[in-house]
Amino acid sequence: MILHLLEVPQVKAALDGVVLELEDLASPLLHGVVATSDNNEAFKDVDYILMVGAFPRKDGMERKDLIGKNASIFSEQGKIIDKVSKKTVKVLVVGNPANTNCLIVMKSAPSIPKENFSALTRLDHNRAKSQVALKAGVSVDAVRNTIIWGNHSGTQFPDLAHAEIGGKKATTVITDKAWVEGDFLKTVQSRGAAIIKARGLSSALSAANAIVDHMHDWVFGTKDGEFVSMGVASGQHYGITEELIYSFPVTCKGGKWTVVDGLAISDFAREKMEATKKELVEERGMAFEIVGLK
Repeated sequence: MILHLLEVPQVKAALDGVVLELEDLASPLLHGVVATSDNNEAFKDVDYILMVGAFPRKDGMERKDLIGKNASIFSEQGKIIDKVSKKTVKVLVVGNPANTNCLIVMKSAPSIPKENFSALTRLDHNRAKSQVALKAGVSVDAVRNTIIWGNHSGTQFPDLAHAEIGGKKATTVITDKAWVEGDFLKTVQSRGAAIIKARGLSSALSAANAIVDHMHDWVFGTKDGEFVSMGVASGQHYGITEELIYSFPVTCKGGKWTVVDGLAISDFAREKMEATKKELVEERGMAFEIVGLK
């Protein structure tokens, strides 16, 4: 493995310190490190890109300001990826607003297949699994097939309708409908804010773990009978026909993801799925206007 690490010039010295630590790991898998502030050097001929950073929201900034600032950054980086990265590169966008940032990168790199871009909703997926396990009093390993629909934001829809606990339908194990449609949703939707309030910083270890989970399953495949959540290019799935990066349940095999189609959608779920879609459409409109995309 050769790591390409990109950082803004203002803190390049700190990145050099990270390189020293990586060398001190003495990892037999690490064959080199490229530490740079040059996008072209960072993205050249790479196999995987993890876009972890994004412009943070500051005091006085409105949502449109944040989306606009990031749209410009991710548009420029997408153009560079289009020119210098391998056409087989897999790109995972983590920096928020992750779904819309991912859409901008994808649209700015037209020579790379759309299915090679995804946004991280695995952290939300893992949070949902954890909350279900805590509620049911089981190990998290007993829980599978939770779903995160839509945007990595407060409008996301964590869905238990198709989840299993110990091989049984989750809603037959957890019969508290008020919790399933109330506290469960609110806890997962607002978990990031709760962590910031508690520790004064955004999610770190759990986010890193989710990135590893996401990339592992994308590259090596999901377990038989299990699906996970990924923000991917929408198409004709579940009525989400607009061009968006929308979180769906997917399975992975041979380095490719496939949306799990045919799941029954209740009226309650449809309402939530449409609400998060609406937010994504609004974000797309703001971002596309700023960077001149159609």
